[in-house]
Amino acid sequence: MSDDHGQDGSARPPKKISDLTVTDESTVRRAVAAAAIGNVTEWYDFGVYAYLVPVITQVFFSNLPRPVAVIYAFATFAVSFLVRPLGGLIFGPLGDRIGRTKVLSLTVILMAAGTFVVGLLPSYAAIGVAAPLLVLLARILQGLSTGGEYGGAMTFIAEYAADRRRGFLGSWLEFGTLTGYALGATLVTLLNTVLSHDQMLAWGWRIPFMLALPLGLAGVYLRLRLEETPAFERLLASSATHQGTAAKEGLRLVFTKHWRAILLAGGIVVAWNVTNYMLTSYIPTYLTVTLPASGARGISENASNLMQIAVLLVLMVVVTFLGRLSDRVGRRPVLLVGSVALIALGLPSVLLMRADTPVTVFLGLIVMGLTLVCFSSTSPSTLPAMFPTHIRYGGLSITFNIFVSAFGGTTATVVSALVLATGDLNWPGYYLIAVGVVGAVSAFLLTESARHPLPGSPPAVATEQEARELIAQQGPRP
Repeated sequence: MSDDHGQDGSARPPKKISDLTVTDESTVRRAVAAAAIGNVTEWYDFGVYAYLVPVITQVFFSNLPRPVAVIYAFATFAVSFLVRPLGGLIFGPLGDRIGRTKVLSLTVILMAAGTFVVGLLPSYAAIGVAAPLLVLLARILQGLSTGGEYGGAMTFIAEYAADRRRGFLGSWLEFGTLTGYALGATLVTLLNTVLSHDQMLAWGWRIPFMLALPLGLAGVYLRLRLEETPAFERLLASSATHQGTAAKEGLRLVFTKHWRAILLAGGIVVAWNVTNYMLTSYIPTYLTVTLPASGARGISENASNLMQIAVLLVLMVVVTFLGRLSDRVGRRPVLLVGSVALIALGLPSVLLMRADTPVTVFLGLIVMGLTLVCFSSTSPSTLPAMFPTHIRYGGLSITFNIFVSAFGGTTATVVSALVLATGDLNWPGYYLIAVGVVGAVSAFLLTESARHPLPGSPPAVATEQEARELIAQQGPRP
C-alpha cells in the first residue's frame, strides 16, 4: 500500500459506519478550543514583541543608534524563527510517535515560559550586553517550542474535523492567531495610554510578557483533558504492537517520498507568512519609526496600534466565513485570490500608507489584511491534507517551520535592512509582489482537498445520519 493511502486501508470505500470516523460535536468544539488557545499564547507573544519594539530598542539596545537598534531588535525577533526548524524536527516526529495531545501540552507551556522570562529580565543599563543575550536565549526557547506547536495544532484540528467542515473548523485556529495579536496590541496600547513613557521604560513593558504564563496554563489544562485524535487512534489500532512512527523512519519518508508536498506547502507558507509578518511585525514600526525618519509626518504609536486592532477585529469577523467558503468552493480558489491580490495590491497598499493621512494608512492596512485572510482562513485545512496520518505531524511541522524561518520570520529584518540600505520605502510592496507569485504557482499546482478524507484516514462525518447517507451513496461493492 502506498503512503498516500495510509497504513490502514482507508482508501477503500466504507461498507459500514465503523469504517468511517463519526466526530462528536462537543469533543470537536473542545479540540478546536484547545488548539486555538495555544495559538493565542503563541501569537500573543509575537504580537507583544512586535508592538513593543520601540520600547525594546531602548531597554535592551540603548547603546546603539535608533535605526540600527531597530534592526537588532528585529534580528532578535527573527532568531526564534531560525531555531523553529529544529523544534519541528524534535517535536513533529515525536507527535507522530507518542501522540498529538502530549506534545502539544508540552509545547504550549514552553512557549508561555519563554515569553514570561523576557518580562523578568534586567535592562541593558543594569547588566550591559548580558541583557540582550538573555533575551536571545528566551527567544530561542520560544522558537523551539513554537516549532512543534503550529504544525501540531493544524494536525490536531484537521484530524478531529469532519471532511465537509474542515475548512471552517481549521479557520478557528487563525481566529486564535488574530485574537493573540489583538490581545497583545490592545494591552500595549492601553499601557501606553495610562502610563508615562518613563513608566513604560522602567516597568510597564514587562506586564504583557508576564501575562503569557496564565494563557499557557489554560492551554495545558484544555489539551490534557482531550483524548488523542481519531486518526491517530486508528493508526495505533492498526497493529497491536504499533506505537506511532519512529522518528528516523518518519524523517526519511518525509524527505524521500513527499518532497513535492514539501515544496507546494512551502510555497503557500511563504506567501501566507510573509504577508502575516509584514502586517503584524514590520508595519507597526514602519509607520511609527521608518516613515517619520524619512521626513514623513507618520502616526503615533497609539494611533498605529488602534488601527492595527481595528484591522485585526475585521479579520476576526471575516476569517471563519472564508474558511466555511473554502468548504463549498474549494481551497485552491481562495488561495489563488489571495495570491493574485498580493501581486496586484501589495504595492498599492504600501503607497496608501505612505500617503501619510490616517484614512489612507487605515485603507492600506485593510487591503493588506484582507489579502492575508485569504491564506489564514484556508491554509490550516489545506496543509494537513498534504501528508498522510503516520507522518502528518512531523511532515507538516518540518515543512512549515523551514519556510517560516527562512522567509516569514525574517521579513521584518530583511525589509527594514533593504529600506535602510536603498532608501526606497516601497520595499514592503515589492516583497509582497514576489511572494504573491510564489503563492500563485503553488496554489495552481495543488490538488483540491476540500470535502475529501485526509490521506491515510477514512472519511470523517459529523453525524451517524451523514455516515449512513455516505455509505448509501457508495452503492454495493462488486
